[in-house]
Amino acid sequence: MDSEVTKLFERLNRWVEAGALRALDLALARFIRDQGPENDPAVLLAVALTSERNGHGHVCLDLQGALAHPDRLLTRWSEETASGAGSELMEALSGLSLADWVGRLARSPAVSDRRGDLAAVTLHREASTGDAAPLVLGGTSERPLLYLRRYWRYETRIREGIQVRLRQPVALPEAAMRDLLRLLFDEETAGADPWQKIACALAARSAFAIITGGPGTGKTTTVVRLLALLQGLSMGQGGPALRIRLAAPTGKAAARLNESIAGRVASLPFERLPEGERMRPEIPTEASTLHRLLGPIPDSRHFRHHAGNPLPADILVVDEASMVDVEMMAALLDALRPDARLILLGDKDQLASVEAGAVLGDLCQRARAAHYSAETGDWLRRVTGARIDADYLDPHGRPLDQAIAMLRHSYRFKAEGGIGALAELVNEGVLDGQGEMDRFGAMLKLFERKTRKADRSLGVIRKIQLRGERDPALDRLVLEGYSGYLERMRDDYPGDLAEPAALDAWARAVIQAQGGFQLLTPLRRGAWGVEGLNRRILEVLSRGPSAPLGAVGERHWFPGRPVLVTRNDQALKLMNGDIGITLALPVRRADGCVERLLRVAFPAGDGADSIRWILPSRLPAVETVFAMTVHKSQGSEFTHTALILPDARNPVLTRELIYTGITRSKEVFSLLFSREEVVREALDQRVERISGLSIGSI
Repeated sequence: MDSEVTKLFERLNRWVEAGALRALDLALARFIRDQGPENDPAVLLAVALTSERNGHGHVCLDLQGALAHPDRLLTRWSEETASGAGSELMEALSGLSLADWVGRLARSPAVSDRRGDLAAVTLHREASTGDAAPLVLGGTSERPLLYLRRYWRYETRIREGIQVRLRQPVALPEAAMRDLLRLLFDEETAGADPWQKIACALAARSAFAIITGGPGTGKTTTVVRLLALLQGLSMGQGGPALRIRLAAPTGKAAARLNESIAGRVASLPFERLPEGERMRPEIPTEASTLHRLLGPIPDSRHFRHHAGNPLPADILVVDEASMVDVEMMAALLDALRPDARLILLGDKDQLASVEAGAVLGDLCQRARAAHYSAETGDWLRRVTGARIDADYLDPHGRPLDQAIAMLRHSYRFKAEGGIGALAELVNEGVLDGQGEMDRFGAMLKLFERKTRKADRSLGVIRKIQLRGERDPALDRLVLEGYSGYLERMRDDYPGDLAEPAALDAWARAVIQAQGGFQLLTPLRRGAWGVEGLNRRILEVLSRGPSAPLGAVGERHWFPGRPVLVTRNDQALKLMNGDIGITLALPVRRADGCVERLLRVAFPAGDGADSIRWILPSRLPAVETVFAMTVHKSQGSEFTHTALILPDARNPVLTRELIYTGITRSKEVFSLLFSREEVVREALDQRVERISGLSIGSI
């Protein structure tokens, strides 16, 4: 078998050279061979493929799927494909049956066999036996999955944390709950859209809950009323106020949550609620990033809060939960007391996290059809007055199904046109009752209809078909889009003698104006990626005597440069995803003279209205963000969002990516493309993240 192993590693080396495999994947296979020792080429190939899948966001390797569709492996996020490596992979797998491959893995000293072991006791058994094999064979006998051990542990901890909460009995006085829900929800509104009220009720009776829905469906409004309901139930019975924390995955998402939740809390009818005035200060309006909340320990993957030092919180609400990967979700559940409630908010149809896993999407696979039991339906009717449609009832509904509510009515966009209809069409292929269709053809009709009759209540949608990389239509769009905040920076400057409060107000106005337009792209490199587009936009904005940026020249830092933080910085209290604007700040020298020095203005975050001014030299981990990747835009919202697609097919182009780009828009969405077939292929391709969270009855 040594010759077969030698032949395998020759192949793996070629795949690395072709860019189809990472050097890290090859190194792991070599480590297992040397330390195992492991000499079975089928096992070593599985190790390399499992690592390769992790690099593309999958939690594990689906062995049956790999044998059935080897062409879906060894893909890389660029326009080129490693066809030679793909042919060699098919040859390597051709002699394997699923039973043979699984059997050889199960016999390997490098692999622990945990198939069908989905109970929470798994981790305790692992600790007692001292089993620490680097890989785990999980899933079920029907669908075996191969994991790197730490990813298997993450999934197991998530499963255990959810199961513990779903099993907890939550005693709710029906009469008090019914009365509070009636006070919190206007009868007319609740009659037209009962799902917000249903979501509140379902989440209140479970220690783990998910509220999902598309843009403008009222997720934040619903969760604020839910928090008032839970506080009312606790304080109304003479109990203490519940300790509530709000969090989001990124600084931008946390800032958006701060902005939206404060107004929703202010609109609550405290004057009508029992203990309302005492309750008012107990509904939080400040959100933190998850990293800030858990307290990262420098130079490690660990946090200050964990099972041994849990968060001092009775309820944790996490917004934009689609962005949370398996590692962070596991850490989050570990950091909560077993009796603490966890409420996840998010759009299940958005792009999954950049890192491995799609936790919200996995947990919400059955959300559209609800699958509520008859008991749940009867209980909802008693406490909310809403009758659940028979289509949403299922005698075989799982425990997790009873804790998930999907909001189905958009208050931001009307369903008959504009941004809302475009997002629905991309996501579900539903337009005018036609069901599955040529999505691109339907999109064109929708664009044409709405460009002739713009209605702001629908949201304006535009399409721009580019004639190559240098089409001036793109230049005109970015010039129009970014001139607004640059004019605000120039025209609203309060003067060299302005007080700090006036300078902060100026910076806030510039930052807000910068959110009026954002160009998004799926890629990082190339003419259509972030790097190429940022260079081009800088050239457009600084070209000519009347350029809005002025003559930038070769300077790296200049007034008006928007920057995106790319790495957490605990010392500066900046998190990956935070956005700041470079401004010329007046600074008084010792001799009394004033000079304008460059500082980067960041919103203070966590609900504060102040600005933090930071020296550019202290910001090594930032990048210019005239153009932003769609992944980085999650948790953000812009008045006008423009999504530009490349002129060649790419594995990263998917229906979820286009949907996410569309739903970043508040008023205007522009789609820029050069080749129709690229758009068509993207609309036909869905993100598939392999994991085991969808297996078993959580």
